[in-house]
Amino acid sequence: MAITAVLFDFGGVILSSPFDAFDRYERDHRLPVGFIRSVNATNPDDNAWARLERSEIDLDGFASAFEAESAALGHRIGGWDVLGLLAGDLRPEMVEAVRRCGERLATALLTNNVVGLEMNPAMAEVVSLFDLVVESSVVGVRKPDPAFYR
Repeated sequence: MAITAVLFDFGGVILSSPFDAFDRYERDHRLPVGFIRSVNATNPDDNAWARLERSEIDLDGFASAFEAESAALGHRIGGWDVLGLLAGDLRPEMVEAVRRCGERLATALLTNNVVGLEMNPAMAEVVSLFDLVVESSVVGVRKPDPAFYR
């Protein structure tokens, strides 16, 4: 069987991981290591992140919900602060991999994304390299739910 397509994730693959920014934020604010990720992992199917990535709440709704969720776990963190940590940096070697794969294969970008956050021009250019973009906020389901991949 010949390979005809390749799938890429955005955050943590094409972009640096937001986990690096979370770690810096935690250090700078003297929070427990991994705290932001622990908020995200608590009630993973229905928490603020999950609902935002499925477009069930907007950015303001996320900010309020995340702040309440983090406070319930012992450390109140502003949701807008966390949203500001999501940008990430493009990984040039991965952008080149997308370009090369696109020369011979169909390419798809699979991403848990958020409506309302602006994409800078460099990121928009990278997104334009893909034949197909599947966004959680558009399809209403997020990775790793098997329905996302269908």
